[in-house]
Amino acid sequence: MCGIVGYTGTRPARDILIEGLRRLEYRGYDSAGIAVEQDGRLAVVHRKGKVSGLAETVGSLGLAGTCGIGHTRWATHGRPSERNAHPHTSCGGHIAVVHNGIIENFAELRDELAARGHELTSETDTEVVAHLVEEAYAGDLLQAVREAASRLIGAYALAVACDAEPGTIVAMRKDSPLVVGQGADGAYVASDMIALIDATRDVVVLGDGEAAKLTPAGIRYFGASGEEVYDPKVTHVDWDVDVAEKGGYPDFMMKEIHEQPRVIRDTLAGRLVDGHLAIDELDLSAEELNLIDRVYVIACGTSYHAGLIAKNLVEGWARIPCEVEVASEFRYRNPIITPSTLVVAVSQSGETADTLAAIRDARVKGAKVFGITNVVGSPVARESDGVIYTKANKEIAVASTKSFLGQVVSLTLLALLLAQSNSKLTTNQVRLLFGELADTAEQVEDILSDTAAIDEAALACKDAASALFIGRGMGAAVSREGALKLKEISYLHAEAYPAGEMKHGPIALLDEGFPVIAIATQSPVYDKLVSNLQESKARGAMVVAVATEGDEDIRQHADHVIYIPKVRDALSAITASVPLQLFARAIAVARGCDVDQPRNLAKSVTVE
Repeated sequence: MCGIVGYTGTRPARDILIEGLRRLEYRGYDSAGIAVEQDGRLAVVHRKGKVSGLAETVGSLGLAGTCGIGHTRWATHGRPSERNAHPHTSCGGHIAVVHNGIIENFAELRDELAARGHELTSETDTEVVAHLVEEAYAGDLLQAVREAASRLIGAYALAVACDAEPGTIVAMRKDSPLVVGQGADGAYVASDMIALIDATRDVVVLGDGEAAKLTPAGIRYFGASGEEVYDPKVTHVDWDVDVAEKGGYPDFMMKEIHEQPRVIRDTLAGRLVDGHLAIDELDLSAEELNLIDRVYVIACGTSYHAGLIAKNLVEGWARIPCEVEVASEFRYRNPIITPSTLVVAVSQSGETADTLAAIRDARVKGAKVFGITNVVGSPVARESDGVIYTKANKEIAVASTKSFLGQVVSLTLLALLLAQSNSKLTTNQVRLLFGELADTAEQVEDILSDTAAIDEAALACKDAASALFIGRGMGAAVSREGALKLKEISYLHAEAYPAGEMKHGPIALLDEGFPVIAIATQSPVYDKLVSNLQESKARGAMVVAVATEGDEDIRQHADHVIYIPKVRDALSAITASVPLQLFARAIAVARGCDVDQPRNLAKSVTVE
């Protein structure tokens, strides 16, 4: 949540900061601001709303300084407003701070600072950091930031500038991501690599408690104990800059939906060798894999829905009990964990706060932890015993599409590996299933080639007040993701239920024209699902069915039918999810919503 960018070097900082904030805006867009060194002072500009408004204002000010920091905000403490926008400054305006995360003890610190004569003018937790640095400053900004950070309880990524040390930015983090890189014309810091890729492809991901001091002459790195680090680990960014551009599509969401066939192919590349799955990153021997007797999948939001799909596969193929838990609940209870437990942590960003906390708790209890994430070098990747990268490249739209499909494919690979390791599936069976999994890339392309039925169904539903998504088996898990997508980007209320649960309450919602979206693909429970459609139609509902090509009988029970290619039921979640993504997007566009930046949401959730 929120985006940080900083630059010091030989070029005007203003343009670099604005462009960096544009690329980071998917992380938060309630307000934005920059602080640039100008004539021996820090010139600070704030604007409520999106970065475009800030850019218009900054463009008229003629700021020419070559050092500055910027921020785009997703509000936690205090409403979106100019006075709550970052950067925040000290009493005299000599120190400016941008911050991602949450300072849990800010109220106590705020009272202390006020008692000592500090005047705090915002409602945010961040402002206390500027005043703590001000109190600690005695000619060494790095030391002052360290002293201030020692008072903080919570999560933070900080970039701090001081007019007494021209050209200097100090960066420091704990439990919130921060990357630093050296370009040809200066030094850069950001909360996400995407803000740096025009300048450099080689970045250093700061660890907890670590700091960096950026000047036009270069970057110095410091460990958690304060010692200087002369050979920090460098991460190379191998995706192209055009991931941050729309490439001719009307929005990032549509672009990323169309990238899903490539994501499937890239995630599977090199994973089957001589009939055996090659997931060396798991870092478990065949004997250790065979001893696994319980699997937990921990995740949040869309990633949780990918976990629900994985549960069906792990239990169906490997015959190992698998539980799927929302990370924010898992971390606050006492789950049964032994050394033979495998905990699979799924996070698109690799920095989800609740998922990270759950990982740490699981490792303390002795479990092996395996991460599935889209971000190389992310905290989830670093803190897990092994990791599968989903190969989705950067995802800009807040509503996850290609990352979700990458997660489902990765979890399918893991389920196959567990089944092969404990001999529940033979080598030939694994080879067959892997081939069918690879075929889903072409099947998704088929779905994307003709969306007329999806668009027609969306127009019929766009004025509804609510919608119900239903399915059975794999369809029940897919329906949850469909309902979430619709809520996220169109603001049309939607709920998802296993179809058999309709008679236990949700059917009371149905009346004339109420949209019921059903995952009605061919499966062992197809006939049961059709019975639920008949119950819906009998009450006047408008039924939209996602069905298997060739199923003409379904037309008797549905007002709109969206056909997808025939696949094995175990793999149907991959293909059935795609029309639901397009359906949600089409409704959102028809309702005039911003599909890339829906209100109140941010791409990365780094706070509890």
